[in-house]
Amino acid sequence: MNKQTLLFLSSIYLILISLFSVGVASAASPRQQSSYELMSAENKVMQDDPSLNPAMFWVGDGETLWQQKMGPQNKACSSCHGDPKNSMRGVATQFPKVIKGKLQTLEGQINQCRVGNQSSPPLAYESKDLLALTALIAFQSKGMPISVSETPANTAFLKKGRESFNERMGQLNLSCAQCHEDRAGLKLGGSPIPQGHPNAYPIYRLEWQTLGSLQRRLRNCMSGVRAQQFEYGSPEMAQLELFLMWRARGMPLESPGVRP
Repeated sequence: MNKQTLLFLSSIYLILISLFSVGVASAASPRQQSSYELMSAENKVMQDDPSLNPAMFWVGDGETLWQQKMGPQNKACSSCHGDPKNSMRGVATQFPKVIKGKLQTLEGQINQCRVGNQSSPPLAYESKDLLALTALIAFQSKGMPISVSETPANTAFLKKGRESFNERMGQLNLSCAQCHEDRAGLKLGGSPIPQGHPNAYPIYRLEWQTLGSLQRRLRNCMSGVRAQQFEYGSPEMAQLELFLMWRARGMPLESPGVRP
């Protein structure tokens, strides 16, 4: 076999490898799909109609809390931020984000504002008031695309979040990726497995009969695989949340959502 033939065959081989790699990448990177698309028509209507969406009660409570003056300085959220319809538009699409060197979730930033600007104690995770303020702020970005991107400031946090997403854990030795990437679209216990995007939080789950945060859902998953749960507000939880929001970048926020 002469040199020209070898070069020709090598070129064909490289082209085939390239095409195969593209095909594998495409198969491994399906179209982003919100779990909204997997719901029944009745549940979709419940989310879409503000008069039927039970999460809107928390948004209403958040509006009241927004105007409530607190602490020795007698300051409300509105004292600094004015009307949330203007000042909070697009804010929820950017979190988690690095602020003064610390990776901060939206809930964490709300508490930081309370402590630093209102001289008030932080709100407990999953408390009615923290969920209400989070729902109010997230609601102002409804329909806007998630805009979390990788930056020099968050690269290390994003890497750790990705590692958590792909790490096998618990007695069942499963990772987030094995369910929400490898088996997304299949069924578990008769229910479709979603891709696991966080674009509708906080959400009202019919299973919970109340509003809940993304961190509550993540802890539920960890419990489901018999793993040690990350603590609410922990760095590990913020890192995983960052990766999930980055993974869902470009998807429109549905907050506050409804799920079965």
